Amino acid sequence: MAHEAKNYDYLKGAVKGLSDSQLDQHFTLYKGYVAKLNEIEEKLAGMDNSKANYSFNEYSELKRREAVAFNGSFLHELYFENLGADEAISPELAKALEAAGGKDKVMADLKAAALCGPGWAILTLNRRDNKLHTYFFGEHHLGVPIDQDILIVLDSWEHAFMVDYGIKRPDYLGAFLQNIKWSEVSKRFGKK
Repeated sequence: MAHEAKNYDYLKGAVKGLSDSQLDQHFTLYKGYVAKLNEIEEKLAGMDNSKANYSFNEYSELKRREAVAFNGSFLHELYFENLGADEAISPELAKALEAAGGKDKVMADLKAAALCGPGWAILTLNRRDNKLHTYFFGEHHLGVPIDQDILIVLDSWEHAFMVDYGIKRPDYLGAFLQNIKWSEVSKRFGKK
């Protein structure tokens, strides 16, 4: 079954600090990940996997890249869906934020994680210790922490902000933090 790219045009004009041009370019990049995921999955469906190995084999290469396209697609969806600037924090999420030192501290840590380089910063609920954690990973498929419920996804790759901010990543991060859709984050938290 082919994956369909979602339409996030409703974010245009609704996200302060991100222009429609910036969003359009980001949507195009996301759609490319979805198309590549479909291409990889289609090729894998009909491929002989009996000679898979570490050195080289077409099946092996596709399997190695499958997670790039998969995570690239769905991390972007989570990112777009947690944009929208509202303050509707559920009591349960508010309690978890307070236990982690407060919303301001957690958001400062998320921003600091995003400053670690181009890549992704995420806020999660760790299923092992039932606490909030922030993580940074530089590749879609490398360093993604396991056993986590992803609450906030912050795309800190240059494609997310270069049109509007050039190389001023901190300015973009400030805009992102002002545009978190807390009702969505609360919904994700409530699914734990």
